Amino acid sequence: MTKKKRIPKGEWGYFKSEKKRRMIITAVLFAVPLFIFFTSWIYFKTRMTIWTVVAVVGCLPACKSAVSLIMILKCRPLDETLYKKIREHQDRLDMAYEMYMTFYEKSAYIDAVAVCGNTVAAYSSDPKINAAFMEENAQKIIRKNGYKATVKIFTDLRPFLERLDSMNAHKESLEEGIKFTPDEKYPDLSRNELIRQTILAICL
Repeated sequence: MTKKKRIPKGEWGYFKSEKKRRMIITAVLFAVPLFIFFTSWIYFKTRMTIWTVVAVVGCLPACKSAVSLIMILKCRPLDETLYKKIREHQDRLDMAYEMYMTFYEKSAYIDAVAVCGNTVAAYSSDPKINAAFMEENAQKIIRKNGYKATVKIFTDLRPFLERLDSMNAHKESLEEGIKFTPDEKYPDLSRNELIRQTILAICL
C-alpha cells in the first residue's frame, strides 16, 4: 500500500488534506501532555507535582496548533467542477488554487491565481471580498520582494477565464524584456514560480 502524498499549498485539494493533517497533529499534541498529567496524578495521587507543570507547558504547542486548525477549518475547498473549468484555461500559465489570503486588516478566499510576466490575475468567489484592498496589498508584497507586477482580482468568472486565455495567447510578449536573476535559495524556480510562491506565503 503506497503512502498518500501530502497535497502542497496552491494545489487543488489542499484545504481538505490540510484539515485532516492539522486535526491529527493537534490531537497528538494534546494527547501527550494529557497523558503525562493523568498518569502522574494516578501514580503520585496528587496534582501538585512537577509533572503537572510539564503537562501545562506541553499544552502550549497544542493550543497554537488548535488555533491553526480553527483557521483552516474556516476555509472551504474549491468546488471540483469550478476547478476543472478553470483548469481548462490554464494551459501554459503558472497557477495556484485554493488560497485564503490574509492581511492584518482583511482576509478573503481566492479560488485561483495566474502569473505571467508582470501580470497577476486572480479569481475570488468570496461574496465578502474587498477586491481593491486585496489587490493593493498583494501587489505591495509582491513588489517588496522585487517583482514589478500588477495584481487584478476578478469577482466574475467569465472575465477571469477570458483573461487567462489572453495571457496564454500573449505569453511570450508578456514575459519579453523582463530581467530576471534566479534566487539563490530557489535556483530551479522561474520568475513566475517565485511570484507564485510569494503569493502563497501570504495565504493560509
